[in-house]
Amino acid sequence: MDGGDEIPAASVPGGRPPGLLRRASGLLRWTSLRLRLVFVFALVALTAAVSASGIAYWLNRNTVLDRTQNAVLKDFRKALEDSTRSLPPHPRCAELQDAARQIAGGPQNYAVLLIGTGRDGKACAATTDKDLLTLKSVPMALQKAVNEARRVDESNRYSHHLYWQRKEVGDAPYLVAGAKVIGGGPTGYMMKSLATERQDLNSLAWSLGIATALALVGSALLAQAAATTVLRPVQRLGEAARQLGEGRLDTRLRVTGTDELADLSRTFNRTAERLEQRVEELSAREAASRRFVADMSHELRTPLTAITAVSEVLEEEQDSLDPMIAPAVQLVVSETRRLNDLVENLMEVTRFDAGTARLVLDDVDVADQVTACIDARAWLDAVDLDADRGIVARLDPRRLDVILANLIGNALKHGGSPVQVSVHTEEPEAPEGPEEAEGGDHQGGELVIRVRDNGPGIPEEVLPHVFDRFYKASASRPRSEGSGLGLSIAMENAHIHGGGITAANLPEGGAEFTLRLPRDASRLTGGGQGEGRKDGGAADQGTEGGR
Repeated sequence: MDGGDEIPAASVPGGRPPGLLRRASGLLRWTSLRLRLVFVFALVALTAAVSASGIAYWLNRNTVLDRTQNAVLKDFRKALEDSTRSLPPHPRCAELQDAARQIAGGPQNYAVLLIGTGRDGKACAATTDKDLLTLKSVPMALQKAVNEARRVDESNRYSHHLYWQRKEVGDAPYLVAGAKVIGGGPTGYMMKSLATERQDLNSLAWSLGIATALALVGSALLAQAAATTVLRPVQRLGEAARQLGEGRLDTRLRVTGTDELADLSRTFNRTAERLEQRVEELSAREAASRRFVADMSHELRTPLTAITAVSEVLEEEQDSLDPMIAPAVQLVVSETRRLNDLVENLMEVTRFDAGTARLVLDDVDVADQVTACIDARAWLDAVDLDADRGIVARLDPRRLDVILANLIGNALKHGGSPVQVSVHTEEPEAPEGPEEAEGGDHQGGELVIRVRDNGPGIPEEVLPHVFDRFYKASASRPRSEGSGLGLSIAMENAHIHGGGITAANLPEGGAEFTLRLPRDASRLTGGGQGEGRKDGGAADQGTEGGR
C-alpha cells in the first residue's frame, strides 16, 4: 500500500572410469562448466520468475485496489447525495449525526465525518467513529482540495469534486475521501480500511514467491540434467584424452548420435587412429635404426679386434721402423683406438635407447671409487679431491666410474687443471617416512658430486646442448679425440640410477658439473640386484661433450 495522492554416449576400451574424488571435485569446483551452466540457468529462471511475479503482483495490486476504491467512492458519493438531500441548508448537529450514521450504514462499512454550519453560525462535526475519523485525522492536502472551489466552464461542470487519498494509520492502510455537497450543503469525509485487501495482496505475494522458488529449483534441476547430457560425453572425451596422453594409443570413444558432440568423438577417434599409426611407423623406424647401429657395432668389433692387435704390434716395433713410416704408424694406432672407443660408445647408446641397460648394484665407498677412477687414468696430479671417507652408496660401480671419467676428463681437456672434485651428501628436505632398504644407513638422502674446472667456462649458447649426442661447440673443428658421446652417456648412466647431471658457469669463472644420485638405487631394480651386461661399456675419457 502506498500513501500517494492518486493511485498508479561413450565408452573407452581398456580405460578406467573417473574416480569418485575426481567427479566430486568436478562438481564442486567453482570454475567447472557444470556449475556455470547451473548458475546461468538459475539466474535466467530467477530473472524471468521475479519479473513475471513482479508484473503479476503489480497488475493484481492495481486491480484489487482500483476495484475496492471505485466501489467505495461510488457508494460514498451516492450515499452522501441521498442522505444530505433532505437536510436543511443549516442543519443541526443531531441531524448531521443521523445523516452520518445513515451514510455509514451501507455495505462498505466505512467511517463518516460530516461538517456543516448550524443556524447559529457555529460549525458542527458529526462522526461515526471518534477514535478513527476526526477533522484532525483528515490530511490537510485533502481538506484543501475538497474545500477549494473550481472555476465552472465547459470543461468543468462542477465547482467541487470528490477527492481521495491513501494513508497509514498505525500499520493499517486506509482510503480517505472527501467531497463538498454543491449548493451549500455539508462537507463529508469517509475513511475505509484496506486491511482485507492488503492481506489478499500479501497472500498473492507469498504465492508468487513460492512459485518463484519452485521455478528456481526446477531450473536448477533442468540445468543439472542439461549439463549432465552435455558434460558426460565431454568427460569421457577428457578421460580418453588423458589416457591417450599417457601413451594408451588404442583408446577410442563409442560414438552415438549425429550431433556436434558425436562429430567431436568421431574426430577424436580418427585423430587417435592416425596418431597410433604414425607412432607405430616411427617406432618401427627407430627400432630398425637401433638394430642397424647395434648390428653395425657388433660386426665392426671382430675386424676392429684384429686391427687393434696389429696396431699394438706396430706400436711396439715403432722404434725399429723407418722414420718416414713411423708417423703413419702412430696415426693408425691413435685412430684405431678412437674407432674402438666410438664403437663401444655406440653400443652403449644403443642399449640405452633399447631400454636393455641394467644396474649391477653394490655398496660403494664413494671416496675410494673417485680415487680409483683418477688413479687409473693418471690424473692424480691434476685433480684436487675433497671427499670424506665413509660415504657409502648402493650404486653400480662400473657406471659410476664411467660418469666420473667423462666429467673429470671433460673438465681437464676443456677447462684446464687443477680440477676440483667434491663429494658430499644431502638429506631430503621432507622425508615421508622411514624406508627399509638394504645397505645399512646409506639408503636415505642424496649423493652430490661436483666437478669444477678453471677454464673460461661454457658459452651460453652451448650450455643447453652440452649433453646432446655428437654436439660440437665449434663447427670449425668437427674432428677431435673424443666421439661427442661422453657427456650424453654420463647423463644416461645418471638417469638409470634415478639421478641427473647439471652444468653451469661459475661467477668467478670456470664451469661446474653437478652429479646427483640417490644413495640407494635398489628401488630402481625392485630392491634386488639388477642384471649386468657382460659386454660392458668403456668410458670416453677425452670427449668434447658439447664443449
